[in-house]
Amino acid sequence: MNTEISLTPEIAIANLNQKKDLGLRYYAAWWLGKFRVKTRDAIDSLINALEDFEDRAPDGGFPLRRNSAKALGKLEDLRAVEPLIKCFECDDYYVRESAAQALEMLGDLRAVEPLINLLSSSVKDGELTSYAFEIVIGKPYLNQPYEAIIEALGTLKAKQAENLIKPFLEHPTKKIAYAAARAMYQLTNDDIYGEILVSALGGEELQLRRSALMDLGAIGYVKSGDAISQAYAENSLKLIAMKGLLECQIKQDFQEELSDKSIKLMNIMDGLL
Repeated sequence: MNTEISLTPEIAIANLNQKKDLGLRYYAAWWLGKFRVKTRDAIDSLINALEDFEDRAPDGGFPLRRNSAKALGKLEDLRAVEPLIKCFECDDYYVRESAAQALEMLGDLRAVEPLINLLSSSVKDGELTSYAFEIVIGKPYLNQPYEAIIEALGTLKAKQAENLIKPFLEHPTKKIAYAAARAMYQLTNDDIYGEILVSALGGEELQLRRSALMDLGAIGYVKSGDAISQAYAENSLKLIAMKGLLECQIKQDFQEELSDKSIKLMNIMDGLL
């Protein structure tokens, strides 16, 4: 039997709230987000799950909290903002990462200062501190989920965070540096940051080229259209990025007829099909 078809919102909520089967709880949190179940009971249950102590991973983390945070980011209910901010106190890196991503999606400015606070130990006098480079002992990650934090601050237009974000352009982890370029473009509209991402399309690693593609689409850097079309990456990803560019350009057209720039982007997309 297909579980996704047989499950209903009521059953998923009941599964999330029971305590005997941790696997059912984990799946229910994912399912409620996947199928955009926005009822009050669903939101309340997911918020409660952000404080779960039952589901522990071998690394000591909290898988149910992670899934619940991700789900809440998709459900557009601002009652989740403060509980998600509280997740920044959790010692699970992936809970903090999921919370930052969810808060970015919710778009509530209450998240700005808590996000900035997560960067405060990483920058001093305009330069990155050793804290920004340190890998947690015995773990495969840094002290903070910098990529998610920086991207959230960019999306939230947190101009007061510019001086904290800019030093991350020099971070040796490329995806973090790209996140900084993405955010700085969103905060300043300065092409120099968009061009950093365009240059990244010529990198040797496919995964990093994919990351740059998604960043360019997210910021709608229209001037990158030709570079995206020529990048060595899957056409499906190029089309996703181009869609972001086109949506941004159409918003700028301010007219009933499409501009030459919009038409050019559409022609590039046609060539990728």
